[in-house]
Amino acid sequence: MIRINLLDSVTDRAGGMAAVEARVSNPRTKMLLVGLSIAGLLVLGMGLDFVSAVAKLAAAETEQKSQQEIARQMAAINKEQGELEKKTKDVQARIDVIKRLRSSQKGPVAVLSSINERLPRLPEFFLTSIEQKGEELTVMGNSPNEGAVTSFGRSLEFSNGLFANVNIETQRKLVESPAADRGAHADAEKSQPKPETVTFTIRCKYTPPGQEKQQQPQQQANGAAPAAQNGTPQVAKN
Repeated sequence: MIRINLLDSVTDRAGGMAAVEARVSNPRTKMLLVGLSIAGLLVLGMGLDFVSAVAKLAAAETEQKSQQEIARQMAAINKEQGELEKKTKDVQARIDVIKRLRSSQKGPVAVLSSINERLPRLPEFFLTSIEQKGEELTVMGNSPNEGAVTSFGRSLEFSNGLFANVNIETQRKLVESPAADRGAHADAEKSQPKPETVTFTIRCKYTPPGQEKQQQPQQQANGAAPAAQNGTPQVAKN
């Protein structure tokens, strides 16, 4: 039969607890425990701070990469915008040059076009010179007959104010044949009437398109009608 002495074990256990309490109550032990606790807290705080710093650094790097990408895109956009502005300036410069050329050619081209529209469709009716000084226009030419000159003058006169104050001077001239033909057909020329041509000079006032509309209300307000609307053009014969 086994016997166990419980008194000895209880006594030994009480002695062990007393030793532990004695060690804990020792000032050095207390300082050591406090130091270990503080060191643990410091390590834990440093770890948390390190983890937070690493996370912030990663976020800052991501934000930096994003800003750099945006900066590259903006640089590309600015470059394209600069090229587009340069092309726009070049196109605008060309447009300005074309406008200046058109404005410089508008007067003569408009005058010639307006006169050409009103020329009689006769093979022997042609113009020899057109001279413009400001608003004054002088047209010279030759015609097979005087009726064609009068018709041309009327077409200029009734042009809704484009040509005004039309004055026509005409002169009949004999058409001289070349010397070779004159010698060969001398006898035939004596029996036949010599051909004539009508040289004419037309002087009038030319108002560019768009300005005649501004002048008509002023003339109506002053009670004066344009000479072009009062009758047929004046014809002076020589």
